[in-house]
Amino acid sequence: MDEDLVGQSGLCDMKSEHKYSTNMRWTGNKGVGTANYGAYERSYVISIENKPDILGSSDPAFLGDNAKYNPEELLVASLCSCHMLWYLHLCSQAGVIVMDYSDKANGTMVKSPKGSGFFTEVILNPIVTVKENSMIEKANKLHKKANERCFIANSVNFKVDHQPTCLCK
Repeated sequence: MDEDLVGQSGLCDMKSEHKYSTNMRWTGNKGVGTANYGAYERSYVISIENKPDILGSSDPAFLGDNAKYNPEELLVASLCSCHMLWYLHLCSQAGVIVMDYSDKANGTMVKSPKGSGFFTEVILNPIVTVKENSMIEKANKLHKKANERCFIANSVNFKVDHQPTCLCK
């Protein structure tokens, strides 16, 4: 059995397939639907059972609402959070005591001449505080392993890099 899947509370769910359901509803009809490109809002609501709704829109560059999450931001946030969760897991197994973790990730998307777009990279910039100076070297090395294990990073076709900073409490 892979030791990475054993936690303090016992075994993780060992099923090889996991399914996820999300409901999404467009809320941007101003009364005339999509009669023309400027006639509708790009607003939508993401609903997942027993969780708070997420209000979304397109990027303001595409007539979206800057006060709502856009798909590109949510993709970067998914990469960021998946990396962090794997990293914390690996640190707990390696005896690295993480006291604080934050990240200010940056993603780059380019628009193609035909109007579509694609991400070229996402760079994670985690700032990790560990309990003791002796843990810093191992803490820094575990980012590579976390990146290799991240489900979301393994699902995208662009580079996900990390530039960690490790501090001691």
